[in-house]
Amino acid sequence: MDIPLFGDSPNKRRREINLGGTHSATSHNDILQEAKLRRLQRNDLKRRQDSAVRIQHWWRGRLALAALRQQLRHTFDQDITGLTGLRCLVLLGQDEDALGRWSSVVLASRKDVLQQADHSWVVLLQRLALVLLRSISADPRSRYAESHLNVLNTLLSANPQRVAIAQYLVSHGFYSLLRNAVLQLPVPAKPSPILAPIASLLVAPVTHQEILALSLREFVLTIFTIPLLPNRLLPALGPFSARLPLASLNLVPLDILDSPSLSSLDAKIHLLANLAAFIPPRYSALPPPAFATYLQLASLLMNGLPTHALEPRENKPGAASNWADEDTDEEHETQVVVVSSFEPKQRLPQLDERTRKRLQTLPSSDHIASLLRAAQNQTLLPGVISFCLALTTVWPTRRDKVLTTFMAYNRGGLVREIYRGYVRRSPLGRDDSFTEITKPDHAADWPPLLLLADLYTQALLTMGDDEFFSSGNNPNAPRNPLSLDEITEFSRKLLNIAFALYWREDSTSVQEGNVPGLGSVKWENVREKATKCLQALHARDSRRPFTPPDHWLVTSQLDMTSFIQAAIFEEKQLSQPENGRPTAMSKRQVAYLSPRLGVLNNIPFAIPFEARVGIFRQFVLNDMQANGFNSFRGRMLTTRVTIRRTSVAQDGFDRLGDVNLKAPIAITFVDQFGNEEAGIDGGGVFKEFLTNLCKEVFDTDRGLWLANKKNELYPAPHSYATEPHSLAWYRFIGRILGKALYDGILVDVAFAGFFLAKWLGKQSWLDDLASLDPELYNGLIFLKHYTGDPEELSLNFTVAEEEFGVTKTVDLLPNGSNIPVTRENRLQYIYLVAHYRLTKQIKKQSNAFFEGLSEIIDPKWLRMFNQQELQILLGGVNAPIDLDDLRAHTQYGGLYDDHEPTIEIFWSVVKTFNQDERRKLLRFVTSCSRPPLLGFKELNPNFAIRDATGDESRLPTASTCVNLLKLPRYKSPQVLREKLLQAINSNAGFDLS
Repeated sequence: MDIPLFGDSPNKRRREINLGGTHSATSHNDILQEAKLRRLQRNDLKRRQDSAVRIQHWWRGRLALAALRQQLRHTFDQDITGLTGLRCLVLLGQDEDALGRWSSVVLASRKDVLQQADHSWVVLLQRLALVLLRSISADPRSRYAESHLNVLNTLLSANPQRVAIAQYLVSHGFYSLLRNAVLQLPVPAKPSPILAPIASLLVAPVTHQEILALSLREFVLTIFTIPLLPNRLLPALGPFSARLPLASLNLVPLDILDSPSLSSLDAKIHLLANLAAFIPPRYSALPPPAFATYLQLASLLMNGLPTHALEPRENKPGAASNWADEDTDEEHETQVVVVSSFEPKQRLPQLDERTRKRLQTLPSSDHIASLLRAAQNQTLLPGVISFCLALTTVWPTRRDKVLTTFMAYNRGGLVREIYRGYVRRSPLGRDDSFTEITKPDHAADWPPLLLLADLYTQALLTMGDDEFFSSGNNPNAPRNPLSLDEITEFSRKLLNIAFALYWREDSTSVQEGNVPGLGSVKWENVREKATKCLQALHARDSRRPFTPPDHWLVTSQLDMTSFIQAAIFEEKQLSQPENGRPTAMSKRQVAYLSPRLGVLNNIPFAIPFEARVGIFRQFVLNDMQANGFNSFRGRMLTTRVTIRRTSVAQDGFDRLGDVNLKAPIAITFVDQFGNEEAGIDGGGVFKEFLTNLCKEVFDTDRGLWLANKKNELYPAPHSYATEPHSLAWYRFIGRILGKALYDGILVDVAFAGFFLAKWLGKQSWLDDLASLDPELYNGLIFLKHYTGDPEELSLNFTVAEEEFGVTKTVDLLPNGSNIPVTRENRLQYIYLVAHYRLTKQIKKQSNAFFEGLSEIIDPKWLRMFNQQELQILLGGVNAPIDLDDLRAHTQYGGLYDDHEPTIEIFWSVVKTFNQDERRKLLRFVTSCSRPPLLGFKELNPNFAIRDATGDESRLPTASTCVNLLKLPRYKSPQVLREKLLQAINSNAGFDLS
């Protein structure tokens, strides 16, 4: 048996011994996590221990404080009205029971305490007054509130150091604490014993002259911004209002508007409402400095508010609107418009009905009249101007009342004063400095100019030519507040301002930039006001000129060649955008996207008429190219139509109603025997068709059109004309006239100016009514200048409408039959009657006509012209035919040239023709009797003459499609004259050629 030398038997597995210590499977991260956990446990234990120490410290402090307060209260009880008791009371702070006991005891038996003037007493009384204010602020309806208020009132009125005490309190939140108390009072106020003392306390500091500036500033900022302040203080309102030092309002600095207290819209509105409640009754007693401060403060407040903030628009029928705005009682289709930003609009505050009613006094006629009467001092006029401008800006629905009252005051004397005292000497709009209008240095010059523009625009709505052009020799007759020379100078200023604001490459600065000194008023608003007044003045000047030649042009400030080229390019970019979807745009949007088109669409008269006609023709040419109607492809896309001569209008309506009229149209006439007439339409036959069509559709016996005294046409206003079938005819006629404008074909039709204004989206004026209904016009002029009481005439806001022997009454306003015409609202009545006759009666017909016209002619192209220019564009120049110009632009063919004997005889014979015979010749060759707008160089193709034959027995013939006269080789002037007159008077159709 083998005995092992060491250990166990070799057959037995040896026990493994790890000399490295106990093996652990724990990783390095586990070790770190365990260490972190132990550290957190230690920190948590320390935090618990520290918290326990702090809680013990706090608790010991509370116990000590309670013991101290108990000791102070015990000491206070032993000496309630003494100096020691007062110290204890101040140290106790908001101890309502102790405060109540002190106030009650002092008022009952120790009022002398409140009159102590010693420094120690005064310091303690100041501190205690602040504690009492905090108590009232926390609960003005507590059982001790009345005692506290009486103590404070006595302290601020009877203590010899009352000024120092008041100054201390105002500097330590006196008005903020009282504001909280007043805000807890019920509305409307109920009888309460605290109302009188709290009202008295509110005005206590402002009765001390030494601290008036400080206290009045805090009062306006803190108390006058309380909603419904008069309603909360109603039982005590009389004494409160009487003690207000409004005569010292000039001590309030205008920089309070930058205070955080007035940062919200609500605070501004409530301050304005409270000013409106307390100051207007004192207009006559206010010193000029205080009056001026009130006007400035109110103006700045209104300028800081968004439009409609004082009377948010209501989305319901019959909501208040400006009577001079376009009517909005018709249904409108949903429109898609271009917006400059998707930022949410500023929220308008929800006004309490009582606040709204109080604010409504500001734009009332009575208030404006009393304001103007009180502000007779010359130094107050700038403030009145700023006030009225701000009022019309923030409250556009009441603009008409403010402007009409202002315009009528002193028979327009204020308007003259504004112009002669401020606008005439203003640097704004001068020819030598019109580009500098946006400088902040001109802040004070803008309110007079903008208000005058608004006033004059409003006045022109109901100002007849007799009044506009009056000399003023008769003091009893109505007169224009400005002379014609002054109007000329004023219009030039406005033109320079408007042009400078349109002619800016950076349109964003105009749309978003604010006018210095006018708060939220933007440059775009200035441009709009100037444009409206300019358009009204230019319309008057176009009808009856009073300005010198070239007054309206700005060509001296432009390179016309580059202007025309850039305008054509910009219009092409807008009409043919990269996405291929042109959008109908308003004049404002066009001005934003294109400065040149902004000028052409808003103040087109600044550019010469001839240049605008050239631009218009180029716009049409670009549109033709965009639609693929070039010289070759256009022939391939020609629409061929057969028209019976016996039924031109009906066949045209049936066969061209939905045809693309921008494409070439080839007309084949069928005579009365059913035979097609010879000839290939190269444009001349279509012109003849258009001429015959116009004769039929504009025949007043058809029932669609009526003529005024000047034989100018306008849509018939009767109900038959508003039926769907009639509206379809108006649309068709609009399309046909659009085709004439598109192709440059002149038509011999004259339209009434007020109807042409609808094409251009412009306003109709009272004087337009003279051409439509002279009797009604004279009646309205009589009413306007009636010196008696208009209510004696028994008029109301209705108009009588007679049709087929039946008379019906139409309300001009909701419930108009119950609204009498008075001296205050007669201008509104005059405007609404004229607006009804000139616009509303023919609204559907005009819309249908313009819908058809707009399918062919872009509306922004037409806006480059006024009514008179549009009539010329449509029908040509009704001027004598210039034979020298015609001969200079005539082409010859065959054997003819300008010096050939027959041609020499031809021109000598034509020179003997009268104007009527010359027009017949022109119509025979070109199908139109009027010369082109810009002379015969614009006739396309040019007037041409070629030899036809040597047979002198034949008549001359014409190819109107190419403006060609085929003239036999006559040798005798007598024969040529006889044959030519026979041909041009034959009235034959195309068969003559």
